[in-house]
Amino acid sequence: MPWTAADVPDQTGRVAMVTGATGGLGLATAAVLARRGATVVLACRDRAKGRAAAERVGGRSELLELDLASLESVRAAAEETRERYDRLDLLINNAGVMAPPRRTTADGFELQLGTNHLGHFAFTGLVLDLMREVPGSRVVVLGSLAHKVARGGVDFADLQSERHYNRAEAYAQSKLANLMFMYALLRRLRASGAQTIALGAHPGLASTGLTRDLPSVLRRSEWMIAPITQSADRGALCPLRAATDPRAMGGHYYGPDGPFEVRGWPVLKASSVAAHDEAAQDRLWTVSEELTVSAIPSTAGRRSRAGGSRILSRSSAGVDRTFIGRAIDSAP
Repeated sequence: MPWTAADVPDQTGRVAMVTGATGGLGLATAAVLARRGATVVLACRDRAKGRAAAERVGGRSELLELDLASLESVRAAAEETRERYDRLDLLINNAGVMAPPRRTTADGFELQLGTNHLGHFAFTGLVLDLMREVPGSRVVVLGSLAHKVARGGVDFADLQSERHYNRAEAYAQSKLANLMFMYALLRRLRASGAQTIALGAHPGLASTGLTRDLPSVLRRSEWMIAPITQSADRGALCPLRAATDPRAMGGHYYGPDGPFEVRGWPVLKASSVAAHDEAAQDRLWTVSEELTVSAIPSTAGRRSRAGGSRILSRSSAGVDRTFIGRAIDSAP
């Protein structure tokens, strides 16, 4: 029997945050969670679109302003999250950009890497203390079929695509980075004894607004692949299963069951060999911490059950303890 939205268990009493929830997969994911009783936080860049999305989602839907292309916004959104909520049960890192002309974020990162990976990396670290003691809590990372294109792994020698920029290759690298982060996060959560697990999902070829930055010649030919795409509602079943299926385990990666994983019902799938390279995961983790810590003020505070310790700490030798390391290793 296929796994459908009807299989999502009752979510009453749970707080679920979905990034990029104003349309497409994020909106479809949020709507199902709200119907199943969750308090759903729509983390979005555009407040007007967020209000419209909240009306469509209904239920217990709330807004949070979050621009993943700005670490100042990431920090502010994390602080607001900690002020408004004392727990998070689900964090679904859904937002993303795909294949735009080369641009940079407010902090100077290549836009796709900065938004899809670094923004989510930083935000996850800054709110993780709201999750690590919550039984059944999950971080769900959205991958893509495109991550398998980056067979050579992350290009650490040109991480920001400054020497060479190919919009499809940069997108593939950012989605590979998403999955590498998921596996690295899971290892660290397990080692720390946290209640939280990390999982991944990809929606196949879902028909969403993500293609808006594709070159016009490709957008004009979308009708040719329309027969093999699937709706946002169907694509959202993959992250929904990762987020809510009681049988799902840390590290599980869900995708469509159809030919070539482009459409179908959500089932367990395998990510690429490159995504499982632990040495590369750890290298990416270190680089991501260095990049995001340098852009987030060290005076940023956090509210925790143990008291108001600072997220970031620096010594004369540089970064002493990074925000995500503190969030994972802090004692219950």
